[in-house]
Amino acid sequence: MSKAAAPADGPLADRLRPRRLEDLVGQEQALRAEAPLGRMLARRRLGSLLLWGPPGCGKTTLARLLAGATGQPLLALSAVMSGVADVRKCFEEARRLRARGTQPILFIDEIHRFNRAQQDALLKEVEEGTVTLVGATTENPSFALNAALLSRCQVVVLERLSVEALERLLARAEEHLGHALPLDGEARRRLAELADGDGRYLLNMIESVADLPSEPVLDTAGLAEILQRRLPLYDKAEDAHYNLVSALHKSIRGSDPDATLYWLSRMLDGGEDPRYIARRLVRMASEDIGLADPAALGLCLSAARAYEQLGTPEGELALAQAAIYLALAPKSNAAYLAYKAARRSAREHGSLAPPMHIVNAPTGLMKGLGYGKGYLYDHDMPDRFSGQNYFPEEMARERYYQPTDQGREQRLAERLAQLERLRAEREEDH
Repeated sequence: MSKAAAPADGPLADRLRPRRLEDLVGQEQALRAEAPLGRMLARRRLGSLLLWGPPGCGKTTLARLLAGATGQPLLALSAVMSGVADVRKCFEEARRLRARGTQPILFIDEIHRFNRAQQDALLKEVEEGTVTLVGATTENPSFALNAALLSRCQVVVLERLSVEALERLLARAEEHLGHALPLDGEARRRLAELADGDGRYLLNMIESVADLPSEPVLDTAGLAEILQRRLPLYDKAEDAHYNLVSALHKSIRGSDPDATLYWLSRMLDGGEDPRYIARRLVRMASEDIGLADPAALGLCLSAARAYEQLGTPEGELALAQAAIYLALAPKSNAAYLAYKAARRSAREHGSLAPPMHIVNAPTGLMKGLGYGKGYLYDHDMPDRFSGQNYFPEEMARERYYQPTDQGREQRLAERLAQLERLRAEREEDH
């Protein structure tokens, strides 16, 4: 097994950095022969790439290995530390390398940190083939990168390292160290789980226990005393935020209270503002439960108020209670769809006036002009229903709300059908 040349006293992550693609753990899917990257490697000719994956999955290492596998020089920048001037210097160096008959690879780590102008500065050189661009990002390229730059690159999705891949990395580290870590089987598994898919973090933790004596062998409790617990990967402003919100919402919509509680806990543990979660629950009550269970909206509003009164951690239980209720409530998006349909119709028909009979006539002039003439007061009508038209006269009556057979909406559907029959009878009478 080959390893990168690194100082003997350097960080373990550097000492174990692979020198061959086959030594890279956890990214077999991206490197398989039939994948776009695999086909490029078979031709020994790279196109511009965006390596998208979470921290510690091997993006920087892969970029270096790709340069080695294709035999091309590598120019490396970090978007955090570099500006347009640094990029320009790289292009000048790339032109000198091109003149010697090579195709230099420009690797830009954290490429999403470049602003629009800096990203635009890359386009001309990439199009002209001055460099083969390999960018690394932890953020969704669809949102983090200019469309023009994105269209010129092949996106390669790298996976967070599985527990099994991390365990292989652990075994490799022990081989390099020349001894096994003093951990029992469960503690070894727990060490891999604590890394949360991040190979670099795993190697850093291994260094924390590598110099312990071989006895006693630590169990999970002993390991916990040595290591401080790592906070989950969660950035409230970026992809993790939106991914977990989506997971919570879809678990509630899918009527799975256990998955709902899991994603709720992930968000809270990651530092999400409980007030934001409360607002999302209120939205879900209207969008996905609606009139199938009208009490859901009130319960979510009550949970939000309870959190404001109690704060953390006591108030979070009210949010959990509301989330469970939403997950188990009958589901209907009929009100949501009706609202969207009505908004579309309002935009299409513009500023049509209400029919004269339902416009108030507070002055004699307005009464003389026919305002309010012919209005039927529904409370005075049989069944408390007049059946009059309330749409603009220039517009045909439309149907937006289509209740489902779920929960309370079944009764609303029956009521709506009754009103339609009465409306038809009133129209026949007139």
